[in-house]
This record gives sequence, structure tokens and C-alpha cells, in this order.
Amino acid sequence: MTRIDDTPPAWDERTQLTTFLDYARDTARAKCAGVSAENARTAPLPSSPLMTMSGVVNHLRWVEYYWFQVVFLGEEDQGPWTEEDPDREMRIAVDFPLTQLLDEYAGQCDRYRRLVAANALDKQAQRPVRDGLHVDLRWILLHLIEETARHNGHLDILREMLDGTTGD
Repeated sequence: MTRIDDTPPAWDERTQLTTFLDYARDTARAKCAGVSAENARTAPLPSSPLMTMSGVVNHLRWVEYYWFQVVFLGEEDQGPWTEEDPDREMRIAVDFPLTQLLDEYAGQCDRYRRLVAANALDKQAQRPVRDGLHVDLRWILLHLIEETARHNGHLDILREMLDGTTGD
């Protein structure tokens, strides 16, 4: 796999946070490079039928949507999930080519980079998350770094199980 640089070009807090989020995003894309359409839709873990590479990428896309648009901006939740099917974004992912999901994720990441650049790290989210707590943009960035990095581990394992490809 291509080496992706996680060294920020400057050492201020915003640059460090956004560099690490971009690093995690780029790592997710790199782990999907060259995977076949069939393998992208295959769930190799019998106990996790929704755990596909397509499902993980679509989940990452919708997680960013939720935290930036629904929680931070306070927009109405238009995500694919429902109370009856809370993991629907992973279920429907196999209906789309992985390249499309990756392109949509990349386009969304570009929009969120602009959103982050235009707002102070201390700016509080419009919607509370738990117990009435309003997190700030800094917390959302840290949470997305953690979420994306954790799912990169899933992508790594899935890829190795599917076609033997390993990488950083």
C-alpha cells in the first residue's frame, strides 16, 4: 500500500487534528485500493453479516454526515438508518459499487474540511449528544479520528481475509 503521511505541516492544534483525520480517511481509502467488486460486498465473518468493506466505507461516510450535519450544524437527520434498522447504512452499501461509495465519501470529506476551516474548534454543536451535553467541534474531530482509525482496523482484517492483502 502507498505510504500516507501523518506528519502535520504545522504544529497548531487545528492542523494536527485535521491532519490526523485526513490521515485516517486516506488510510481507509488505501485499504480499499484494488479490492474486487465481489470482495467489497463479501462478509467473511459469519457472526458479522454486515461487516463488508463496502459497509464499513458507507458507515464512515454516514458517521461523518451525522456528526457534522446533524449534531454540529443541527440539521434534520436524513441518514439511511431507522429505529428498526439502525445499521441500514451497512446493509445497503452492497447495492452500490465500492468506487461510488469511496467517491461519495471523498466528496463529503472535502465539504467537511471547508466546514471545519470555517469554524472555531471551541464552537459548540447545535444538538446535544447525551444527557444534554453539547460537544464542541474539537471533540467531534477527535471522535471522528478515533472512529475512522478503529474502522481502519476492520478494513485491514477484512482485506486480509478476503484476498490476503496486508499493509500499514
